[in-house]
Amino acid sequence: MRTGLARRVLAAGLVSLVAVTGCGVQPSDAISAGDPPSGHVSPAIAPPTMITLFLVKNGRLSAVTRTSDRPLFKADRLALLAAGPTKREQTQGLTTDVPPEASPFSVTVMPDGHLAVGLSTPARELSTLAIEQIVCTAAATMQESSARITVVGAGQSVGPRNCPQ
Repeated sequence: MRTGLARRVLAAGLVSLVAVTGCGVQPSDAISAGDPPSGHVSPAIAPPTMITLFLVKNGRLSAVTRTSDRPLFKADRLALLAAGPTKREQTQGLTTDVPPEASPFSVTVMPDGHLAVGLSTPARELSTLAIEQIVCTAAATMQESSARITVVGAGQSVGPRNCPQ
């Protein structure tokens, strides 16, 4: 039994010796790196994103520009149509034909640049103005203004169409 105790004491001593010798890094004095950073830190502020929506005024499409403090996905921009005009836009006589239940939207960019806009209501039940609002707002998100858009909802599709404006 004493041999086992002696071996454990010896093993503990060796482990301690290895720990004391370290990894070969030599001690040194503090190294000066200059003054710490100072001054006012301002958060990164992205420029506002300009958003073009197509609302309705006097039965016709009307382009409206809004700003957003963050970039919006194509589907988020379309959801703004279903949310309707702001108070200020309402005072200017703007409305929307896109019903709230059309949201949420999805947007798929096809390999040929064609857009497929998915909505939550049957596509053929939307008014012509609502389809044009969706098509023109979706087209405004594309670099090429002649983008072709198909509106799809509840197994029905309308299009492909171009923005008539």
